[in-house]
Amino acid sequence: MTAPEGQVAVVARLADAGGLGLRAPASAASFPAVRLADPTWTAEVLALRAPGQRTGDRRVLATVWWYSVSSVLLTPPLAGLVTGVPLSARLPDLEVSVLRGASPVAAVAAGPGSGDLAADLRQTLAAVVAAVAEAGGMRERPLWAIATDALANRLLALGRAVRDVPAATALAAPLAAAVGPPLPMPRYEEVRGVRFVRRASCCLLCRVPGGPVCISCPRRPPAERLRLLETVASRG
Repeated sequence: MTAPEGQVAVVARLADAGGLGLRAPASAASFPAVRLADPTWTAEVLALRAPGQRTGDRRVLATVWWYSVSSVLLTPPLAGLVTGVPLSARLPDLEVSVLRGASPVAAVAAGPGSGDLAADLRQTLAAVVAAVAEAGGMRERPLWAIATDALANRLLALGRAVRDVPAATALAAPLAAAVGPPLPMPRYEEVRGVRFVRRASCCLLCRVPGGPVCISCPRRPPAERLRLLETVASRG
């Protein structure tokens, strides 16, 4: 899909649109986002990704997939919110691009927002979370926690891109409250003057052979996580 006028306008207002996932590389392949709500299609994607992830654990595969794709999927509507150019969050209006190995890399919104971003996000998230949970043979609640972390992280990255982190991240809690349960409330924390997402979820990358434990993983002891975040903050 060629980026429509609305997304082009959003990209023009942001630094590093490619890094944010608003512009796909030429090597990427694209598919309509409505496929994400199909549990059979999702199960096929998980099977495709299994050799690269070196695990056959459906729950791990599903969680890592949703961790990747949720961030990409939410970027266009959240970028529209931050820049004041509303972009659609409805699944039929979104297209996702992936690199080799079905690694999500970008998304495009085909049209403007409906005027009720929270309602559209609720419908989109509910449909995809249900499909991923079925494909992964798992509960939905951990996937909703990943969604709230994706929302918080994307707004943080967009805030950095527009050089106004406080304004962008201030949008997180009201938006999540409007989406409503079971989406948890997003949280941030300040470490040495740098804002980080205080995560509600574990992406389970640590359950992939050779996979890391994320610095901000909630499974880490709080004191250890703080020390690691202080190291990151001191570099930036």
